[in-house]
Amino acid sequence: MERKSKAEVEGFLKILPPVEFACIYGSSLHPNNQDKSTMTDYILGVADPLQWHSENLKLNKNHYASWMVHLGGARLITEVADDIGVGVHFNPFVTWNGKMFKYGVVRMHDLIHDVLYWERFYFSGRLQKPVYVVVDNLDIQNINSVNLRSAVSAALLLLPSEFTEVKKIVRGQFDQFHTMYKPFLEEYEAKKLLRFSSAANHQIQVFQDCNLSGACSLVSALPPSIRSQMSMKLGEKTKLNDTGQIVRNVAISSREEAAKCLQRILRQKVMVSSTRQAVSGLLAVGGVNATRYLAKKIRKAWNSWR
Repeated sequence: MERKSKAEVEGFLKILPPVEFACIYGSSLHPNNQDKSTMTDYILGVADPLQWHSENLKLNKNHYASWMVHLGGARLITEVADDIGVGVHFNPFVTWNGKMFKYGVVRMHDLIHDVLYWERFYFSGRLQKPVYVVVDNLDIQNINSVNLRSAVSAALLLLPSEFTEVKKIVRGQFDQFHTMYKPFLEEYEAKKLLRFSSAANHQIQVFQDCNLSGACSLVSALPPSIRSQMSMKLGEKTKLNDTGQIVRNVAISSREEAAKCLQRILRQKVMVSSTRQAVSGLLAVGGVNATRYLAKKIRKAWNSWR
């Protein structure tokens, strides 16, 4: 991120109450994005959203939908985020210093829990892509390594035994993705789960161990909530470890079965979280901004389908 842009994004945070964590995500980070009107998207982690919104309403009441301010204030804002959405309240279309911003406020406990366990698979999904961290008082970047390792395990389970790195898949952000995931790919290579070789057009051919033991290793590296759901669908097997403790594992009869099960679970989580957050987001913006919000969502969906 350029020095001028860094000053702008860090300056915006100064008009808000203090936060424990702040990162920028989305299209504004894309190196090929030349659209200066692009809205800068933040995730803000705070200890107590109710208290934070109470403070922010004193400073920036105009950031919120008027109906929420008048009917319930900070308590209603927090309840809609928690009970209808996935624990985050977004204020979009906020103009400051000639730029447009959107920021989502989430409880730090909920952010960390989703990163580690994929309960909602919302914040964890955001942090599996390149982000620019502005504030990190609780070392979320280190905690997120668990999330990235799980993402590699899930991706490998869903991919075929042989594939080629294709840079256009990540649309210009290949270098950022490579930096994020390189340590975990090297870890899996050391465990003999992966093997790399040079291919045509300067691409890398990737081969992975597709036997049952390899699939079991990948599943064991998935978050606990995912493994629990897989156990409910595929069954569970137990064994004693070296210390005499009972270890519970997903009963996997084939790699294909495990991959299909994982895919169904993740699709369900994405569908539920996306729907809940869409409804919460529509309520949060209110009025004229609701039309802009829907138009933006429809345009984003259309671009992803093309």
